[in-house]
Amino acid sequence: MIGTKDLIDDTELIVLFKVKQSRERAFKVLVEKYRQRLYWHIRRMVIVHTDADDVIQNVFIKVWKNLDGFREESNLYTWLYRIATNESLAWIARQKKFSSVSIDAEDDFVLQRLQADRDFDPKKIEWKLQQAVATLPEKQRTVFNLRYFDEMPYVEMSEVLETSVGALKASYHHAVKKVEDYIKAG
Repeated sequence: MIGTKDLIDDTELIVLFKVKQSRERAFKVLVEKYRQRLYWHIRRMVIVHTDADDVIQNVFIKVWKNLDGFREESNLYTWLYRIATNESLAWIARQKKFSSVSIDAEDDFVLQRLQADRDFDPKKIEWKLQQAVATLPEKQRTVFNLRYFDEMPYVEMSEVLETSVGALKASYHHAVKKVEDYIKAG
């Protein structure tokens, strides 16, 4: 019998998922264990709650379809973050493509979505931080979110984003500098 999400480790979850009789329960525990973390990671990328809900559904559909083939060369959660990141970036790309955003304004897409939020208040510091992050180039924004908000170590981030630790450190350093400059200027 599968226990609660906190009492079962990822290796056991994968084994239980591969057994037909325990597959659905194992997947339910996996979703319970990772849903909130992945939701907030996705939400920081796509900004809007309903969009984050759509993306996370796509993530868990992909996980269901592909968990059997998970080779365990990385941690389960970094594999989940890679899927969530790729799905979020694909969603953003589709939204840009189908929106009426000009090529010149494409980099402002995430910032425009943030500012369209009905609760947006540019005077509040948390919104100022979100605005600053939204102005970052896509890669720097993703690295900043993973490191600053998710406190993900660089080694694990390199697995998620499939890039070198050195490149990630440089991206994060540049992102932090841009965020600081944005906040100071405002």
